[in-house]
Amino acid sequence: MRSNDRKPIIGLTGGIGAGKSFVADIMRELGAAIVDSDRLAHQELSDPQVVDTLREWWGETVCARDGGIDRKAVAGIVFASPVELKRLEDLLYPRIDRRRALLVVDFEQDEAIQAIVYDAPKLYEAGLDKKCDCVVFVDASWQVRLDRAAQSRGWDEAELQKREKMQDPLEPKKAKADYVVTNQFDIETLRETVRQVFSSVLASFPN
Repeated sequence: MRSNDRKPIIGLTGGIGAGKSFVADIMRELGAAIVDSDRLAHQELSDPQVVDTLREWWGETVCARDGGIDRKAVAGIVFASPVELKRLEDLLYPRIDRRRALLVVDFEQDEAIQAIVYDAPKLYEAGLDKKCDCVVFVDASWQVRLDRAAQSRGWDEAELQKREKMQDPLEPKKAKADYVVTNQFDIETLRETVRQVFSSVLASFPN
């Protein structure tokens, strides 16, 4: 945990389909700036240097018609091989860290922003929790997460299980978190819980 700062940094994590992005949106409404790790990764996958590297590794099969990266093809490679996933992460993580640091500098200078949220599925695996003042774990049942993944991504149970095996188990992450927010069905209850968590974090880090 970091020492007190003018703007607290909140780590946001949870299982696939738990609804982290929705919780992040609520925090944005409450005055937080969101650093979306998935979005930063997508930006990096559009960088010409990264495109050239992945083409060298895996050939033209990972290239889209527009000359960029076919993310679905890359996903098919890395989620079938922990070795290739680690290889990709070792390439992208330092680059994402640099983008994240630049965003934080800008956010720290914006008086309208009350807190900075790191929305990161692999918050613990990437060591980002050590850069946070607290961690919020977004929880939901397996069936709810499976239903969401099927609806939003077209994944079946086998695909969700395969993706989750590439991450650390959820229960230890949940146990280590400072706050747990349950995102099942009741949106208003979720909003109120997130508001309480956000207020508690701000109260712990006065300006």
